[in-house]
Amino acid sequence: MSKLNTFQRVRDLSDWRAVAFGATLLERSLPNYQLFCELNDFGEPEQYRNCLNTVWDWLANPKARVNLQVQLDRVEEAVPDAADFVGFGVYPAIDVCMSMTALLMLMMGDDPQGAVVISKLSQGSVEAFIEATSEEQLDADAIKAHPLMQWEIDFQSELLDRIAQCDRQKDSIQALKAMAREEGMSNIGLEME
Repeated sequence: MSKLNTFQRVRDLSDWRAVAFGATLLERSLPNYQLFCELNDFGEPEQYRNCLNTVWDWLANPKARVNLQVQLDRVEEAVPDAADFVGFGVYPAIDVCMSMTALLMLMMGDDPQGAVVISKLSQGSVEAFIEATSEEQLDADAIKAHPLMQWEIDFQSELLDRIAQCDRQKDSIQALKAMAREEGMSNIGLEME
């Protein structure tokens, strides 16, 4: 499935399904932020884990109350500044931060296209990683054909298929979270703990 089709399908998501899509992609990319924090002695990576757990709880328990503004404030305090760090790792970490912000803004009703933002950031992280680790200059077709990008596009497509079929029951939500972790790697191929 092409990128355009994926993004159009994400645009068509609404309410909790859009949040579930974003949370699943974040579950898959969160190790990028956690590893960056550990390697650079930056922030408290569990802060993002706790925030994402809160989102999963909200998805599984529709009556749960979440102070989204407090969550957003905590997330925004823990964004690294690329100018302060050497190395590629800061960029996927920033993408996770921007994705978490987009997810919370989506839940607050301030960004109805938050799921699209997260989808694009996830694919953008993969593209940047491919470019950063390639020994040669790659054109758009070569990047799109790269196994890591194919995996990303396939994952998002399969996720959209699953979300279309699931209901907002606790076991369905847990299955989405498990889907993000089942291959044991983040979207850029980092091992999950």
